[in-house]
Amino acid sequence: MIPPAAAPDFLTRSGWEGAEILPLAGDASFRRYFRVVAPGRQAVLMDAPPPHEDPRPFIRIAEHLVGLGFSAPAILASDLNHGFVLLEDFGDARMREVVDADPDCEYDIYAEVVGLLARLHQHPAADLPPYSRKEMYREAGLFTEWYCPAVGLTVDEVGYRAVWDGAFDALSDGPVVTVLRDYHAENIMLIEGREGLAGLGLLDFQDALAGHPAYDLVSLLQDARRDVSPVLEAKMRALYNNAVDADFDAAYAILGAQRNAKILGIFTRLWKRDGKPRYLNYLPRVWAYLERDLEHPALAHVAEWFAKNVPAEKRAAALVHVPE
Repeated sequence: MIPPAAAPDFLTRSGWEGAEILPLAGDASFRRYFRVVAPGRQAVLMDAPPPHEDPRPFIRIAEHLVGLGFSAPAILASDLNHGFVLLEDFGDARMREVVDADPDCEYDIYAEVVGLLARLHQHPAADLPPYSRKEMYREAGLFTEWYCPAVGLTVDEVGYRAVWDGAFDALSDGPVVTVLRDYHAENIMLIEGREGLAGLGLLDFQDALAGHPAYDLVSLLQDARRDVSPVLEAKMRALYNNAVDADFDAAYAILGAQRNAKILGIFTRLWKRDGKPRYLNYLPRVWAYLERDLEHPALAHVAEWFAKNVPAEKRAAALVHVPE
């Protein structure tokens, strides 16, 4: 987390000469974040180095969300050649840590965050590429590409695609909304001094697409990084369904299974390719979500494929003992 060499010059050109640059966070991508501190003010520096990262989608979606009245970070300055974006600082109260520290507030905070999602879905989708069947195939395929070889499995990849094809048929007539694609407790900030929806700061939405509304709901309620109980999940689904007057039961299970299969592949890749073994700690939780999704009748053929190709001993506990 050493600041990029070009960062001080960028800050000087942006009116932040002499500001201190402190490490803040990294994530599963090549992006890194730093807190920029000057007398009486602070901001966040996103380092999204080209050619690995392109901050323009983040900027475009942030401006779209702000235009709708949601709290995405204001863009204070940018240098696209270096991949620098200076952002509004939402503080340190991240939903994940706040809820973990005070479980009594879990229901109320999740209810607010589900309410935000329902409000977003009342607006037409942003001008974004579609969350196409091709993209959903590609993502689900990360499971057979990365996870299966890592646990020593040779599987029926043709059959895998075929069973997903049947499941995705059930999504073809669904509504289309802005899908943020990584809507969960580590990407939502609780902003001090703001009330209601304005107090919920949105992060990490640069991969947004136009797709089915169930996707972000399942991203929140089947969170790979923290346990969400089946009881809380059911209550929040009911709140969402009441707010939008809809019930996407089959779509929720299908997109949950697709997302969780994708995450199993991505987190395995983060270990094997990128040297980040800590992500293996999340796999048992993700497997639990996936197996619950596969119980839905809309996923009968997908569940059958998993039963034939991925035995129990190659699932939740298969990679937990890999040394760092």
